[in-house]
Amino acid sequence: MNKVSRFRWISISAVLLALSLLIASVQPLAQAQGTSPAPNVHSAPPVQIHALKVTLLSTMLVGSVTGVGEWGFSALIEADGHRVLLDTGAHPDNVLQNARDLKIDLSDVKEVILTHNHWDHVGGLMTLRKEMMKSNPSALSVVHVARGIFYSRPAPQGEDNRMVALKKEYEATGGRFIEHEAAAEIFPGAWLTGPVPRKYPERNWNVSGKVQTPAGLVEDTIPEDQSLVLNTPEGLVVVTGCGHAGIINILTFAREEFPNEPVDAVIGGLHLFPATDEQLNWTADKMKDFKVANLMGAHCTGIEAVYRIRERLGLPRASAVVGSVGSSFVLGEGIHPGPLAK
Repeated sequence: MNKVSRFRWISISAVLLALSLLIASVQPLAQAQGTSPAPNVHSAPPVQIHALKVTLLSTMLVGSVTGVGEWGFSALIEADGHRVLLDTGAHPDNVLQNARDLKIDLSDVKEVILTHNHWDHVGGLMTLRKEMMKSNPSALSVVHVARGIFYSRPAPQGEDNRMVALKKEYEATGGRFIEHEAAAEIFPGAWLTGPVPRKYPERNWNVSGKVQTPAGLVEDTIPEDQSLVLNTPEGLVVVTGCGHAGIINILTFAREEFPNEPVDAVIGGLHLFPATDEQLNWTADKMKDFKVANLMGAHCTGIEAVYRIRERLGLPRASAVVGSVGSSFVLGEGIHPGPLAK
């Protein structure tokens, strides 16, 4: 018994010694790791889009014999197999007809982005939804909006925000809205800004009404205005509806998510048609900081504004054009403007 007990005691001692050596060897490693920053879940590089095409389906100018222009905006984004419609134009059937004329099938597009509540961006939603769901019930069945798009805009003649009524009509078809209060990635590499902080007083709107917010009845600054930011190896591609938040505010906000990334393209409406020369010069000078390489200014950007910015940025004619129905931007190729807009 004594021999067995002594053997057990020796065995236990050996195990304890081995454990103490193991702990001693692990402690310095743990201490060294403790002095390093905790692993960052965002340390991995953000996903990039490698195949991208943006096609204008609604804007004022028609660049060829195909399509019909209107005071409105809509663009189809095709990115790495994903297809999203940003805004739906003004007249109920204009985007539908332009898409048909351009031989673009929208029946497999499930998601829509509405940049803000104005009639010239939401007017085609119901026509498109009802027509496309005839062949595909899920077509255009999800709409991304930002907080504030359903806020009441009271006016002497009644409700001035058609999204209030449109919400009920659209949901009656089985569609649903996703309301974003902050920035969100809607598919890999595609970042929706949600409401954009207004760091600079760009005031890129000309409405004079009021909006009923949780804080009360205040000036309508179109607080829900949002844009789409696409991260590519060439840089960021930013697609705006009207850019009521201000293009510099939008680019500044995008830079917070993607630091030091250049801007390969700005596409869409920038609401600069009423801007003074001083405002245009300020905007262009700020855009230099973001290394904007391409500009397809459509809708409310203004023709003179596009040319003024092009000159101020020192961009070649092919890289800064007035967008037209059917115009497109293709990653790695640049802008395909159509004959009239070249």
